[in-house]
Amino acid sequence: MREVKPKKYLGQHFLCDTRIAQDIVNALQTPNPNLLEIGPGMGVLTQYLLTKEDVRFSVVEIDAESVAYLKQKFPSLAGKIIADDFLQLPLHEMYHEPLTIIGNFPYNISSQILFKIYENKELVTEMVGMFQKEVAERIAAAPGKKTYGILSVLLQAYFDMEYLFTVHENSFSPPPKVKSAVIRMKRNPDKQLHCDESLFKKVVKTAFNQRRKTIRNSLKIFNFANGFLQQEIFNARPEQLSVRDFEFICQNIMED
Repeated sequence: MREVKPKKYLGQHFLCDTRIAQDIVNALQTPNPNLLEIGPGMGVLTQYLLTKEDVRFSVVEIDAESVAYLKQKFPSLAGKIIADDFLQLPLHEMYHEPLTIIGNFPYNISSQILFKIYENKELVTEMVGMFQKEVAERIAAAPGKKTYGILSVLLQAYFDMEYLFTVHENSFSPPPKVKSAVIRMKRNPDKQLHCDESLFKKVVKTAFNQRRKTIRNSLKIFNFANGFLQQEIFNARPEQLSVRDFEFICQNIMED
């Protein structure tokens, strides 16, 4: 069986270390009825995921060559391969019970994958995935870290984050030019925003798009009560603020 040729335009770097693959699969904790693998490639994770019982398992793969390879190598995947772009999938139409997502994600769309998970946070209750190390650090970063940013705040408003382990370049074919890392995100039902979500997103994005400024300067476009902008919190830069700090700010924005 001819192996799949990695395609640069798809950001493909196939994991070839089976020990790492098993560690990723073993990191799953939530017994959701649905499990979706993004970008299985040649099935290094798939082979272990297929052994899971009491779960409706499927894979989504945009590369036609990989789809053909998977069908041939794993006959038990028949009817479980979604030959499509994950970013275009209508997840809420496809799944009506909690969903777990797993994968060695293409690095060129990893942030888009995370934003889609955020948009489907009531459905996707766990994600275990491989990212470029820099992205993984950014997602899991705590306030005060230079890597803390928009995705950190939005995702941590609803999910508990764990940076699990770093993966060396030589674990892939072809080796990427950067190190990789695996993270786990679990939906925390106790984490709920006590402000308008669309406003929260707008405030967070506005603040971090001018991250060198204090938030007094970057957020002055919003309508606050007289004197509110003089509070101590507005002396900070966005990376210094927690989810709750941003929530507090949103609670004090007045409607136009």
